[in-house]
Amino acid sequence: MSSRRLLKAGEAIREVVSMAILTELRDPRVKNVTVIGVEVAPDMREAKILVSIMGSESQQATSLRGLKNSAGFLQSKIAERIETRYTPKLTFVADEGVKKSLALAQILDQLALEKQKDQRAPDASSVSNPVDDELDEELDEEEEASTDESDELSENEKVVHRDSPYNPNAQV
Repeated sequence: MSSRRLLKAGEAIREVVSMAILTELRDPRVKNVTVIGVEVAPDMREAKILVSIMGSESQQATSLRGLKNSAGFLQSKIAERIETRYTPKLTFVADEGVKKSLALAQILDQLALEKQKDQRAPDASSVSNPVDDELDEELDEEEEASTDESDELSENEKVVHRDSPYNPNAQV
């Protein structure tokens, strides 16, 4: 069998099973179930249904038990809607990919918070280096001197450049 045919059969089984779980399955144990994918055996006699179940560990186990008990009903739905020589035997497996991705996202968030905290903390090298402190003081003094000069010029409105168009004595 070609892998393309197996992929198409797996997708058709996934659609039938997910719609049957959503609309026709009446088992109260089966809640918050999403069909992630289907792996079909090359002879098409077996299909492994990968499901994601949201909830606590006990809710997940209960939903998985309910799905395993309703496998015969779901196989009959597959037989009704898909014409194949054999109706595949269904096995349900909880897919841990979603749970692992959530755990990974949580770890990345924690690392980002720790990195932000580290950046906010003062470095020990900048606190104990007297040369840097002297340079910072000199820069501060220069900035203060330059701001004092600009304040004096802005306060004295009579100072105008001789070529400025605002100078009333300038030659035009």
